[in-house]
Amino acid sequence: MPATRLTMRKIREVLRLTFDCHLTKRQIAKSCRIARSTVAEYLRRFTASGLSWPLSPETDDERLEQLLFPPAAVVADKPREPLDFVSIHRELRRKAVTLMLLWQEYKAADPEGYQYSQFCHLYHQWKGQIDPLMRLEHPAGETLFVDWAGMTADIFDPPSGEVQHAQIFVAVLAASGYTYAEATATQQLPDWIGAHCRAFTFFNGVSQLLVPDNTRTGITKACFYEPDINPSYLDMAHHYGTAILPTRVRKPRDKAMGEGAVLLVERWILARIRNETFFSLSDLNRRLRGLIEDLNGRPFQKLPGSRRSAFEEIDRPALKPLPAQPYQFAEWKKATVNIDYHVELERHYYSVPYRLLRKKLDVRCTENTVECFYQNTRVASHIRSYLPGRHTTLKEHMPPNHQRWLEWTPERFIRWGQKVGPACATLIQTIISTRAHPQQGFRAALGILRLEKSYDAPRLEMACQRALDIGATSYRSLQSILKKGLERKGLCEPQQPIAAIEHDNIRGATYYR
Repeated sequence: MPATRLTMRKIREVLRLTFDCHLTKRQIAKSCRIARSTVAEYLRRFTASGLSWPLSPETDDERLEQLLFPPAAVVADKPREPLDFVSIHRELRRKAVTLMLLWQEYKAADPEGYQYSQFCHLYHQWKGQIDPLMRLEHPAGETLFVDWAGMTADIFDPPSGEVQHAQIFVAVLAASGYTYAEATATQQLPDWIGAHCRAFTFFNGVSQLLVPDNTRTGITKACFYEPDINPSYLDMAHHYGTAILPTRVRKPRDKAMGEGAVLLVERWILARIRNETFFSLSDLNRRLRGLIEDLNGRPFQKLPGSRRSAFEEIDRPALKPLPAQPYQFAEWKKATVNIDYHVELERHYYSVPYRLLRKKLDVRCTENTVECFYQNTRVASHIRSYLPGRHTTLKEHMPPNHQRWLEWTPERFIRWGQKVGPACATLIQTIISTRAHPQQGFRAALGILRLEKSYDAPRLEMACQRALDIGATSYRSLQSILKKGLERKGLCEPQQPIAAIEHDNIRGATYYR
């Protein structure tokens, strides 16, 4: 079809925006007010014409039109060799391979073969007839779908007679359909992340993307546009060098591959063991491993090979290598630095640099370590301690002179205590002096002074005196004295003698003489 002068101007603009401005087809279509398919067609014709950019001055609109829209050659119809759709389908799952590239290779081998539009039409027509599970096209090694199965497996405990419902974790590589499944005790975060790590070990590599459903285990807040990912889950993804891309809310097609794998595991594995009895999680997982091997080795119905052969050919070469060390589960928590430059984690206190007083930190805690981060920079690291009420303090975190920061000193707390009374000041001094570092007693001293807001100063002074008398020199003991009103009672109250009961049926002390 001959092109108009307006069309030729748009074609030149499309070429300029493509090669000089490096815009995308979507941006070019919006700028030129034409369809993206039209932009793609112009660029395809330009590529097929053999021209190069920039155009030579001799290439006017008439010459350009002849090269881009040559008259169709009239050739006699003759039988064509059938297309190898299986090979085309397999090649499309390789990274960066497109139908255009395969058609160009096909035309190079058979110049009299189908044109591009018929080539695509025949392939899509064939693809609609194969297994729906294999219908989606995903680049090799790109996507790993993960989800919990709806069904569970029962584990029987003979001593107690209880039945535990084990959860089933399912992971499937999108390009090959290679599937992994394991049983976990719960759907909690440690089991969720641990199952991911074992899945990566099973695949002996890491995919570029992790696509979970919006499960509350990994996604703290589901959102159509910006879901919030659990920090520990994100930390695991960083360790393995992969990215998390949750499916969109109420978009089932986003997770069709994952849902199909879950359905496959339920029908071909969980349904088969429904009448079997397992006495431990390890026994159940041992049985699952054998069934997973059978599933991955089962031949495709309408494609050659199996999931295992497709994995070896397509996905395995494209997976990222595993890191040197497996991921160690870590939890992330928020903490505010108190005036004693310590943060609290499960009633144990860890020091951070004193310059971060009252700052909010991110605390990463593993089984053996505690790390504190401020604005994504690690500011402290400690060996984890499980002793409640104790302090882990590094000398380098302490200020050279405690009077330089906010004037929090032992003398200041004692002066505040003297405003309540001498007993309060003495109690505060006793608490601070018994600590390895005076700053470790500041939190308790501050709590004692704040008790005046709930109880008046005379009661607080009386309670401090009683605490000193009985040796209960701690904030919790003082708080208990005030709650129970023990500050008004004497230390030793005389006990009333119990009068002897006289009765004919009661034998006296002389009965057995």
